[in-house]
Parts: sequence; C-alpha cells; structure tokens
Amino acid sequence: MGLKDTVDKAVDNVKDTTNEAIHRSTADSEKAKRELAGNTMTTGEKVGSMVNQAKNSAQAEVDKAKRDVRNNT
Repeated sequence: MGLKDTVDKAVDNVKDTTNEAIHRSTADSEKAKRELAGNTMTTGEKVGSMVNQAKNSAQAEVDKAKRDVRNNT
C-alpha cells in the first residue's frame, strides 16, 4: 500500500468516524427528547422520534461497518 492509499484510507476513516459520531449523537438526542417530553408528545411525534432514532442508529452502524471493512482489507 502506497503513501497515497494510506492517506486516503486515513481520511476516509476520519470521515466515517465523524459521521458515525454525529448519527449516534442524533439518535441519543431523539431518545432523550422522548424521555424529557414524556406524555406531552403526541403518539405521532413519539413514532417519528423513534423512527429518527432507528434511522440514525442504522446509519451509524453503516459508517462503522464501512470503516471496519476498509481496515480489514
């Protein structure tokens, strides 16, 4: 692996790590929002929040998987 490949891999890893952290943070904030709002949220708002949490958790796992695959090849 040449220097350019090593640098490209490092840049991609930083990008995926950053994106993973953003998605996990967003998922955690959705959960916290539901916990704080409690019964003041409508059922629709709660469902939307849970969907957003699941979506962001899935995106975080994709970013982690991309990084893992890249590091294992």
